[in-house]
Amino acid sequence: MSNVTGWILVAFVLYLLMMIVIGALYSKKSSNTEEYFLGGRNLGGFVAALSAQASDMSGWLLMGLPGAIFVWGINGGDGWCAVGLLIGTILNWLIVASRLRKYTIKAGNAVTLPMFFENRYRDQKKTLMLVSSIVIVIFFAVYCASALAAGGQLFQSIFGVDYKIALTLGALVILIYTFLGGFMAVCVTDFIQGTLMLIALLAVPIFAVVFMGNAGLSVSAGLTDAIAENPGFVNLFHGATPVGVISGLAWGLGYFGMPHILVRFMAVKSEKEMTKSKGVAITWVTISLIMAAVIGIVGRAYMDFDKMNEVGTEKIFIEMIKKVFTEEMNAPIVAGIFLCGILAAIMSTADSQLLVSASAVAEDIFKGVIKKDASDKKVMIVSRATIVIIAILAYIIAWNPNSSVMSLVSDAWAGLGSAFGPLVLMSLFWKRTNLPGAIAGLVSGAGVVILWDYIPVVAGETIKAATGLYSLAVGFPVSLIFIILVSLITKAPAQEIVDEFDAVKDVKDEM
Repeated sequence: MSNVTGWILVAFVLYLLMMIVIGALYSKKSSNTEEYFLGGRNLGGFVAALSAQASDMSGWLLMGLPGAIFVWGINGGDGWCAVGLLIGTILNWLIVASRLRKYTIKAGNAVTLPMFFENRYRDQKKTLMLVSSIVIVIFFAVYCASALAAGGQLFQSIFGVDYKIALTLGALVILIYTFLGGFMAVCVTDFIQGTLMLIALLAVPIFAVVFMGNAGLSVSAGLTDAIAENPGFVNLFHGATPVGVISGLAWGLGYFGMPHILVRFMAVKSEKEMTKSKGVAITWVTISLIMAAVIGIVGRAYMDFDKMNEVGTEKIFIEMIKKVFTEEMNAPIVAGIFLCGILAAIMSTADSQLLVSASAVAEDIFKGVIKKDASDKKVMIVSRATIVIIAILAYIIAWNPNSSVMSLVSDAWAGLGSAFGPLVLMSLFWKRTNLPGAIAGLVSGAGVVILWDYIPVVAGETIKAATGLYSLAVGFPVSLIFIILVSLITKAPAQEIVDEFDAVKDVKDEM
């Protein structure tokens, strides 16, 4: 092992140990299900904001997006996707966050999204809870696999170890601290990880530009070939197609249905802290998305294109960090710290998804449907067993070393966004929504994505492959239409449900 690799390894070991220690510290504070799954609704503004955004962006922000832009530019490299995500984030915090927090308190102090749906619609037969929990587990297994795949690629690129060994190491660390500490451990670690991600995003492209200037090369000169091949490389509107723009912007719709993000809104301790969270989160995501795109553009000028194709274009940020801090600056410990920023992005998503999946199985299916009188102790046992099982499923899905982070994230994001997004919005803002409409919207949204992305019905191809249109752009409106139509042609909700809906605005902070 070289001296450089040794120092990077030291940074990784210290970082991973810190994450595990945090999990151990919070294990004593997670003695019941509300503490374990929602932190006792005691989340501060800054922690809520950064943990929500860190768990949202994942390895996609530091690997998938820069890699796509490195190859195709902002027009063909998910530039419109970044725009859609920015708009979706802003709307989610401004429109959904406060009302969801208040409504979940009013609706039986629900601690999970499926529980909120059950209480909101008085689902006595638990049908909506059961279906929504199953959807969460299915798509989160895929989503978590994207994080594990990104982690495997990271360790493989840095330390030269076999992908499968690297995958195993990353999965074990995430599993340990999520298993121990629950929601607060996840949120505190995500806060640290969100901060580290932002610093890495800001510093690396700036240093790369400085060193390019020292070598007498400007960014514009370095991009000459890329722009000659693709005039839209740095022009979002050049050659934009309706399908491309719609597909990219549709990513923003997914925010309204992401359980691992929505649960942060539910956990904020007061409206005052919520106001703080909104400003911090919107600022963080704006800077992060811009800088991730900048990394792809600057990386095209700074790095060798052919070499990156051999290494893997989704590793562009990793390779830039290594070049800046080990070759240009001879500061491997700094390289290790910034590479931990990528690891942070990966871990912050995987831990959140494991915890939400655990809550869906233990709190919603086991206690909500199977054994309604289950004690907190038994629910906690089931939840931790679920974390292990989902992690194993994700591990199996990510086993292929050629797994694409972008592809896995795309499929899971579409499924969750289509199934839950319209239902969350209608639950919060349309009092006429009823139980049959809710079930119809949930099933149709998830069903369209599965049909669109996975079933080859067009000359041996999936509809997604044949049309190029992102499934979320179809699944979301289909789900919305089903909710509205089925709700209107079936019995109106009971008066107590309507009264509760109207009373949500009067919910007072308890802390």
